[in-house]
This record gives sequence, C-alpha cells and structure tokens, in this order.
Amino acid sequence: MSDLSKHHELLTELMRNHWDACDWTAYRLSDEQVAHFQDQGYVAGIPMLDDEYIQALRAELAELQDPAHSGNHLFHEFHTNESSLPDQVLFHSLGHWRITPHFHDVLWNPRFLVPAWQLLGRQPVRFWHDQLFCKPAKHGGVVAWHQDYSYWTRTQPMQHLTCWVGLDDANKDNGCLHYIPCSHRWGLLEKPELAGDMQGLAEYLTPAQQREFEGQVAVEMPKGYGSFHHPLMVHGSYENRSERARRAFVLNVFAEGTRSASHEPLLPGVPPVLPGNALAGQFFPLLYKPGLLGPAI
Repeated sequence: MSDLSKHHELLTELMRNHWDACDWTAYRLSDEQVAHFQDQGYVAGIPMLDDEYIQALRAELAELQDPAHSGNHLFHEFHTNESSLPDQVLFHSLGHWRITPHFHDVLWNPRFLVPAWQLLGRQPVRFWHDQLFCKPAKHGGVVAWHQDYSYWTRTQPMQHLTCWVGLDDANKDNGCLHYIPCSHRWGLLEKPELAGDMQGLAEYLTPAQQREFEGQVAVEMPKGYGSFHHPLMVHGSYENRSERARRAFVLNVFAEGTRSASHEPLLPGVPPVLPGNALAGQFFPLLYKPGLLGPAI
C-alpha cells in the first residue's frame, strides 16, 4: 500500500472542492473565542465537517480498525484496546493519515487550519501527528485526565495545539471530552497511564488543583464539530455506557520552527531528527502559511 504521507496535497474530490470554493475568512474565530481560549485554555463548538465528509471518514474508520487492514503497518501506534480491561474498550491509534485519503485530506481542512493559525499566534501551522479515539457502545473505556504536552516534551519549544473532532454526537452519556478550565496555567505535570485510572493524575496535584475538578466542563457537541485546547490543558473523557458509539479523531499541530529535543525517533517508524533541528519533511508537513499555502486572511 502507498504511504500517503509522501503526498502533501489534496487527494480527494470532497476536500479539493471545499478548498477551492470556500470563503476562508468565514472560518476565523471571533475575538471573543480567541480570548476564551487564552483565558480558559480551550474553545469548543467549532463546525468542522459536513455530513458527506463524516460518512466518508466513518467508512474509512471501519476498515482501519481491522488489524488485518493492508495499511496497518503504517500506523505509528495501533491499539484495538489500550485499556487492560476487556469490558472498558478504548481503540486508540496514531498515523491513519498515512493510510486512507479522507483522513489524509482532513489535515488540510480550511475549517481547521484557519482557527489553528489564529490560536498559534498567527504562525505557520505544521503537522505533528493524528490520533483516533473510539469508544464502543455499552463498554467504552476512559481517557484518563492528562496534559498532551506531558507526552510531547521530545519536541520544543512548547508551541503546540490540539483539535478534537467528533464523528458521533458526543455527550456525557457516551463519554464526551471534559476540560478543567484554566488548568493550562498549572505548569507541566507528570503523565499518567492514558487508558488507566481516570483519576491517576490526582497524585501529582496539589489539594487546590484537585478542588478545581469540581468545575470540570463537559464538552457536548454534535458530530462534525470540534474543540481546540492548549498543550497544558488538563482534559479527559469518561467511559461510554450508552447505546451509542463515540468515535473521534484528533489533529495535533505546532507552530513552524518547533525542534526535536531527542535522539530517539519522535514517532515509531519515523527516522530520528537530531536535537535542535526543526521538524519538517515527509512526516511533519507544513499545512498552512497565509499567501503561500492557502490564501491570506
């Protein structure tokens, strides 16, 4: 199977037509939304995908979840259940943009790129990695409270951004995303086991920080909508005991100029980037730079 990470252009008619016809300025976040992100650490309820594109992604996802898929070797990580509990299933993977065309092209979705550029301080947007998080109906597992950057310190400086997009309607019943407002100001914390104890992060928190969990926010959104959060934002999601699946993908990006801080491969299957060298090339494509890649807005 061809490795789609070698292609840094649109491959599908759906996204190509949207790229050519859309009004990029219409996707700008308002000043109030940007201020909310800066103050609270996140902004949610951003429309990202129409129903036709969601259906295309769902079809690809159904194929990708099969370990026998011909492109399975291209995943950086692949866990049919990252939890150790068979009755709490969390499908989690990295690298699907390399395998199927609609997941590949969603990296270049203008509805994603314009807000990402704004929230990164209007710096060029470069790709870091993608993720899939899928919780089946009735026995879907948790994603424990954590900060994304606690897993990413091999890349510096910290100028990263996460975008979470649902492929199903997400609410508290089926395990939607939750945030701890303003926790992006707590500094870098230790990283817990991602699919382990939901409260595993608690042992690294002060009593005052633990009390902040009383104000956690459930991010309930229709399918096709997304949220952005700061790399130090504490977030997680509870189990799914509903009759509905909760499928989602995540796009992680950073500002141009982010560098390697490790002699080890930054992602499994990716050649090492020497410490101090900027991330670029096949696996870390530049996604948006106004006037160069995409229109100036």
